[in-house]
Amino acid sequence: MPFVESDGARFHYRIDGSEQAPAIVLSNSLGTNLSMWDAQIPALAARFRVLRYDTRGQGQSSVTPGPYSLMQLGRDVIHLLDELEIERAHFCGLSMGGMTGMWLGVYRATRVERLVLCNTAAKIGSPEIWNARIEAVRQGGMAAIADIVIQRWFTPRFIAHAPESIERTRQMILATPPEGYMANCGAIRDMDQRETISDISAPTAVIAGINDPVTTISDAQYIVDRVAGAQYAELDAAHLSNIEAAEHFTQVLLRFLVGAP
Repeated sequence: MPFVESDGARFHYRIDGSEQAPAIVLSNSLGTNLSMWDAQIPALAARFRVLRYDTRGQGQSSVTPGPYSLMQLGRDVIHLLDELEIERAHFCGLSMGGMTGMWLGVYRATRVERLVLCNTAAKIGSPEIWNARIEAVRQGGMAAIADIVIQRWFTPRFIAHAPESIERTRQMILATPPEGYMANCGAIRDMDQRETISDISAPTAVIAGINDPVTTISDAQYIVDRVAGAQYAELDAAHLSNIEAAEHFTQVLLRFLVGAP
């Protein structure tokens, strides 16, 4: 398995597609690993060099002492690009990955070609909410939150009719190292990008789920209203729209990146 050592951590990554193709980075949500993008890979790899990675503290990447910061997560992406000798790339992040994308768009603009922000927000929740989530995991491990998270990530309809996808996602959550999860909760808790995202200059698209209770349509519209020229799309899905509405999500993503029908 490919790993990169950088900034005191080891990062697990995977590349699909031609080395000569334009690069795109896919960045995960809290409590998942790079396999959450499996449904997008066939279409993306036909056109791009697709780089997926496990966020610090998740999947097979290192669990370093927390709490983490958004700046730390953003710098991890830059270190990964540097190690792989990728000067510029498109960036598509969902939820926590989208928060990382906003940071990159503001502070590392020269490295970002096009930016896709999915099911995300410039600020999520209050410190009290995140501290309660951290304490629940500290007391009961990932099993303490897995069912609640599933119910917020997917619509009841999808939960009822896609048991295999739900079980795969549940196993991702349960396999997430609790210490890494709590450290990333700290990064989200302390994040507030509401005053900085207007500095994003890369062409940007925002994707929202109309049934998303985590990062709402209002959260998405806040970003659209502040990022000059941002495009917007809504999908019939909850939070993990790239899984629940996989085909439509991929179509919207490709249309923004290359004008695919």
